[in-house]
Amino acid sequence: MTQITIGKLSSATGVKVTTIRYYESIGLMSEPDRSQRGQRVYDDTGVQRLSFIRHARDLGFPMNVIRDLIELQTTPAKTCDAVDRIVSEQLEDVRTRLEQLKALEKELERISANCVGGKVESCRVMEALNDHGSCLAKSHERVRGF
Repeated sequence: MTQITIGKLSSATGVKVTTIRYYESIGLMSEPDRSQRGQRVYDDTGVQRLSFIRHARDLGFPMNVIRDLIELQTTPAKTCDAVDRIVSEQLEDVRTRLEQLKALEKELERISANCVGGKVESCRVMEALNDHGSCLAKSHERVRGF
C-alpha cells in the first residue's frame, strides 16, 4: 500500500492542500494517518476518495450530494436506484441552467447590438443596464455557479 503526503496528493489530483484539509474537516475524507514527523499521509483509498470528490465536483454535484454518493459507495450491495435518481436530478439541474444561460445570452446579445459607440453618458448598453424595463425578460434568474 502506497502512502503519500498531502502535497503529493494535491499534485496527483489537482486539488489544493487547503481544499483537502477542508474536505477532511467536513467529513468527506477520513482523517489521514500521520507519519512519525506528524505529516498527513494518505493511502490508495484516500487518493481514490479525493479523485471521486474532484470528479463529482467537476460534474457540478453539490457537496451534500457528494456526501450522499460517498455514503452509497459504502453499501455496494444496494441497488443503484438512488444513484440513478441523483444523477437524473443533476442532469435536470444542468439543463435548467443551460436554459437560463441561453436566455441570458440572448438578452446580452440584444443589449450589445444596441451599442453605437460614443461616450458612456449616451451609451445604449449602460442605458439598458440602468433600466430593467427595457429587457425582454421580466426577470433574470442568477445562474448558479456564475
